[in-house]
Amino acid sequence: MTALTQFDRLEASALWTPPGDAQRRDVVVSLGKASISILDRSETPLAHWSLAAIERQNPGRVPALYRPGADSDEALEIDDALMIGALDRISAAVSRARPRRGRLRVAILGAASLALIGTLVFWLPGAMVRHATAVVPPAVRADTGARLLRELARLTGEPCRNPASRGPLDALARRTLGSGAGQIAVLPSGLDGAVALPGRIVALGRDTIEDHDGPAATAGYVLDALERASREDPIARILDASGPRATLLLLTRGEIPTSAIEAHARRLLEAPAPLAIEAPEGVLARFRTAQVPSTPYAYALDPSGERSLPLIEGDPMAGDDPRPVLTDGQWIALQSICDG
Repeated sequence: MTALTQFDRLEASALWTPPGDAQRRDVVVSLGKASISILDRSETPLAHWSLAAIERQNPGRVPALYRPGADSDEALEIDDALMIGALDRISAAVSRARPRRGRLRVAILGAASLALIGTLVFWLPGAMVRHATAVVPPAVRADTGARLLRELARLTGEPCRNPASRGPLDALARRTLGSGAGQIAVLPSGLDGAVALPGRIVALGRDTIEDHDGPAATAGYVLDALERASREDPIARILDASGPRATLLLLTRGEIPTSAIEAHARRLLEAPAPLAIEAPEGVLARFRTAQVPSTPYAYALDPSGERSLPLIEGDPMAGDDPRPVLTDGQWIALQSICDG
């Protein structure tokens, strides 16, 4: 599919007709490697179309009219010449790759042809997962993380919200996640420790805040979760546990099935991920970058310090006087986040 690479990150304005009788909307269309993402003006994902399924309804006319399948009532109207040319060339490339002997039903050619190619090229499930993880667009990551957080909330209760704690939680996110996009959500029950979700979302159990004397330990849970996510992509964790069908649907439709999201949420609550302190170099580097002492987190994990000794001996802030993770007032306010 070499036709895809030269148009990577291409975007254009469009008119989108949602499924059903919904009114047309002004949107932004972003071209990815396996799908196009339809976003509103605030870059919130609205829909994803598989490139293999897109059909142009009015060849040669502008604005070009596209649908994600002949029977769909969803539509995109695009008048950007570069985007039209890209989609037409990609459609031609997909068409050439399709089987020509009529062995597959016409109704499933769009999705199944790309799935067949993916299965043949990436025969081993592990290779398929690695490929899907590498090409998934940021918008799909963010959408998957939001869906997984909603499912966790269905099982544990809605994330804790207290107006007085909003500022301190944002300050903790800036200190640990950096200045880019990201979110910390505190769950009221069911989750021990912390887990990183796709799209730089970190879910914290309320115990990571309420059971400790200072914010450095809480920050440690976030940094540890981020380090684990850097070693095993959260998208890959979902796909590895969900089987090849979920991987193929992500490649062809740009979305992980709801059943896989629901099952993974249950797994996260039943079997927390192993801590990154088993190989402490990476997590200590994150403490150093965030200027957070690792010793408070070490004693939060093991009050004796024996199991978490590498975090104590390797504390990058030992002997320094780093600025506090939060002020005393912010920390007191954050500890009441689940009381609102």
